Amino acid sequence: MILSEKICMLRKQNGWSQEDLAEKLDISRQSVSKWENGTSIPDLDKIIKLSQLFDVSTDYLLKDEAEDSTAPKVELNFEEKPIRTLSLGEVTEYTELVTATARRIALGVVLCILGAAALIAVCGLSVPGAIGARALLTEDAAGAIGVCLLLLLVASGVILLITNGMKLSRYEFLEKEAFSLEYGIAGIIEKKKEDFEPSFRKYIALGVTLCITGVIPLLLAGGLNAGDRVCLFCTSLLLVLVACAVFLFVWSGMIYGSYQKILQTDDYTPEKKETSKRLSAFSGSYWCIVTALYLGISFYFNNWEISWIIWPVAGVLFAAVYQILGSIVKPKR
Repeated sequence: MILSEKICMLRKQNGWSQEDLAEKLDISRQSVSKWENGTSIPDLDKIIKLSQLFDVSTDYLLKDEAEDSTAPKVELNFEEKPIRTLSLGEVTEYTELVTATARRIALGVVLCILGAAALIAVCGLSVPGAIGARALLTEDAAGAIGVCLLLLLVASGVILLITNGMKLSRYEFLEKEAFSLEYGIAGIIEKKKEDFEPSFRKYIALGVTLCITGVIPLLLAGGLNAGDRVCLFCTSLLLVLVACAVFLFVWSGMIYGSYQKILQTDDYTPEKKETSKRLSAFSGSYWCIVTALYLGISFYFNNWEISWIIWPVAGVLFAAVYQILGSIVKPKR
């Protein structure tokens, strides 16, 4: 039985309504309803007050009853560095911070993509129409306006990424270090993860659909010989749809990933954290080499329209090499 179920059960055992309990705690009835529905978690002060009102221990409220008190005790090795234990207040603060910053970080990424879309769309205005119509802008004017829009949107996106990313920087240890949770927290976060999972799948499916359908106008324009201007506009539309998809990916992925980090599941198990820490030097040096290779080839041959293929190839190669190294480098137990 998790915390939300215990609050509801104890309230009913005392014959109190949600309004009665809210009045005793000096909070709103909606707060009590959210606690019992599992959509929010009481802070530490409220946990203490609940234990006093219900005449139970805080250990009972937070500890899952599924744990067996007769289980053998684990011998501690005091020579090893003790791992950090996260409290309910820390976990609640982290999840609320991720929820608050996820939209802004996702918007920052979207603005960077929209900058490229704006540049391509403005450049399309400098191309004559398919039926002999004149260009609306000269190439110089279109280039100047497009680059200005690109820089403004990218600058705005970078500001959002940096300011909101700095707020989450103090929780970077969740991705790199092993830690433990106080009693009852795992059950609360697991329920939140299960409740959000249907929405997460829906947003991912919608984002993939936007990426796929965004290619259709460009394919039709090319197949029907609609002209360069239309093709450029269709390319800009494709980037706008991709930006919408990326927003869904980043926003929902950050929230769902926060639950995975707290529960230390999937890509955030202690073993994978140790492996990532050992391979961090490889990751940094690899992408520095790829960047230098890309710039060197592009400047030497002056073929920027072709050399971009280095990035997807490097990404696929990185994933393959990383998996191979990860299977070789085993974390210490």
